[in-house]
Amino acid sequence: MSRAEVEAGAEAVRVQDTAVRKPNPLWTFGLFRSELLTTFRRWRTIALLAVLAAVPILIGIAIKIETRDGSTAGGGGGEGPAFISQITNNGLFLVFTALAATLPFFLPMAIGVIAGDAIAGEANAGTLRYLLVAPAGRTRLLLTKYATTMTFCLVATLVVALSALTVGALLFPLGELTTISGTRISFTEGLGRALLIALVVAASLIGVAALGLFVSTLTNSGIAAMATTVGLLITIQILDQIPQLHALQPYFFSHYWLSFADLMRDPVYWDDLVRDLGLQGLYAAVFGSAAWARFAAKDITA
Repeated sequence: MSRAEVEAGAEAVRVQDTAVRKPNPLWTFGLFRSELLTTFRRWRTIALLAVLAAVPILIGIAIKIETRDGSTAGGGGGEGPAFISQITNNGLFLVFTALAATLPFFLPMAIGVIAGDAIAGEANAGTLRYLLVAPAGRTRLLLTKYATTMTFCLVATLVVALSALTVGALLFPLGELTTISGTRISFTEGLGRALLIALVVAASLIGVAALGLFVSTLTNSGIAAMATTVGLLITIQILDQIPQLHALQPYFFSHYWLSFADLMRDPVYWDDLVRDLGLQGLYAAVFGSAAWARFAAKDITA
């Protein structure tokens, strides 16, 4: 065999080896699909979604019982939880009320559990090394975990909204609704705004997802990562209620969460909504970069 043939054979082996090791888009999609199936098949995930779906049911039943004698639910007003006073007139307001009720605690807690367990849970189960043996790379795996967490954000928010819409339709009348500004809009337009509000609420949680993912890279204990993430969420929201910290509060990721109520104005007020989404993007960039830096240099032993 000539030297040229030997070199050609060696080059073919190198090309074949590179092709085997180089991940392709189809493999990436397969990894993402596998992560989604694994996440949504867990009993913990199903239980979290069930709790979120139960919140609008409990609110709707409570309001139905409270108003059966013709009295008005809630304390009136027009923003956030005060949407509760409008539910008896239009069941669509139950969607806004349920999202306002779950956003401060239930939704962030669920996201914190999923995000906190993303990397630490794999390390605790001893499967992280096996995932990295596949041609994924740490960056690709981290992005897949974050995309899975964000998918859960969207699904969890839609579960609350759909549960509230179903209960609202069963227990209360539907039809035209009055905006916070006092104008009347059609039920179809109100339904569209409800969907937009659900998407904004899901987008408002991307900072929480990035924070949880970063915490997940700091430990090999899934329980510790979940507890730390949820603890940080509670701490930040407590700090957001202390008047003496008003100068810092606009920088807390939870500060503009209830700005989604501005979508029920006519015309829509975009200022706080833009601040909210911009702040979430900043948190995602900062903690996402920190998670990547930590995970890229982490010694994987499990």
